[in-house]
Amino acid sequence: MFKNMLRPQKLIKFSTRRATFSTSSKNLVHFKDGVYNNIPFKVHNRKIPFAVVHFGFFGVGFLVPFITCYVQMKKSGTL
Repeated sequence: MFKNMLRPQKLIKFSTRRATFSTSSKNLVHFKDGVYNNIPFKVHNRKIPFAVVHFGFFGVGFLVPFITCYVQMKKSGTL
């Protein structure tokens, strides 16, 4: 039993082969370059100006905690 413990263990070497290619893959799609073309939403020529949508979205998110506090305080009779 102790004889096996003193004998050095055989290590198995695992090797992985890496595939190499002589050509690189090309992107066959070409998108327009320039200002405001690298963002996923339209900024210019909108029916509703972008600033209204932007400040409206963040304004509603900012006001939600204050509105809920007001409603809860009104229900409890504190106000």
